[in-house]
Amino acid sequence: MKSTKDKELNHSKINTSVSLADLRRPVENELAEFRAFFKEALKTDVFLLDQMIKYLHRMKGKELRPILVLYSARMCGEINERSYRAATMIELLHTATLIHDDVVDDAEQRRGLLSFNQVWKNKASILLGDFLLSKGLLVSLDADEFKLLKIMSKAVKAMSEGELRQLKASKLQNMTEEKYFEIIRDKTASLLAACTESGAHTASENEVLADRMREIGLNLGIAFQIRDDLFDYGVDDVGKPVGNDIREKKITLPFIKALEKSSFLDRQKWKLRFRKENKKPALVEKITRFVHESGGFEEAAREMETYSKKAIDLLHEFPESERRDEMELLIRYITSRKK
Repeated sequence: MKSTKDKELNHSKINTSVSLADLRRPVENELAEFRAFFKEALKTDVFLLDQMIKYLHRMKGKELRPILVLYSARMCGEINERSYRAATMIELLHTATLIHDDVVDDAEQRRGLLSFNQVWKNKASILLGDFLLSKGLLVSLDADEFKLLKIMSKAVKAMSEGELRQLKASKLQNMTEEKYFEIIRDKTASLLAACTESGAHTASENEVLADRMREIGLNLGIAFQIRDDLFDYGVDDVGKPVGNDIREKKITLPFIKALEKSSFLDRQKWKLRFRKENKKPALVEKITRFVHESGGFEEAAREMETYSKKAIDLLHEFPESERRDEMELLIRYITSRKK
């Protein structure tokens, strides 16, 4: 039997410099099956919907969530048709929320292409999002997958509540660290928790394993969102515009941490600047510099690492195996991604 020291040594040898292509490789065949399942679920004889869905297939994402479902199923047993069903439900739900978000934000692009609301306008885009959500429900109901339906429904409820809480906090400018974590647990982490829990459920009837996988997904999701919020404060190789949260007066953890480390007068001064409408680039840059110089960025990054470690510690409750190492690499990739 290996000692704790041996296990730590083996753990330290895990190569973390992997790409998403490397992470797809262990489930490459299964991802092809998922894509076929996903495409079949979206078939329609409504001409406009058919045109929009063809465009959707061109707008391919990273497939992080389906990969997470499949990896979770492998941790608890074997990938099967129910796993593809769960991955399809997750991807339908996630895509629907992205389309609705683009309408709310009046976004111009998504994944390098014009957003649906730019091509087909808001009404058709909202209806497409509704169609995807209804398809997600039918994928489960047509196969009597009531447990999966419950997992997804709870995620939808939490995500909606999280978005509304954030909307209210942004409007009132009364965000606190406690509120921040409550919001990201609902609006982001709940979906990643649904990925890991549903994947586990499709491969095993063991509720203890499913609960553990859900906790892994929840902690991973919190780390994922903090990482996303750090991007807005000027990571060099983000690959996307920075400062959007600042311009939209969206208070996130780096700014909250910066305020915590400031004097009372400085807090009032920076809060006032943050509340300004139509911020000029110079003010966005000043706020970004304040967050870095006060240590807010570093403190938020530390919180992200804490939640990533919680996910990995829970993962280490599973027996040592190649699959566990691969799952750990996925967790590390998600919480250290460049964009």
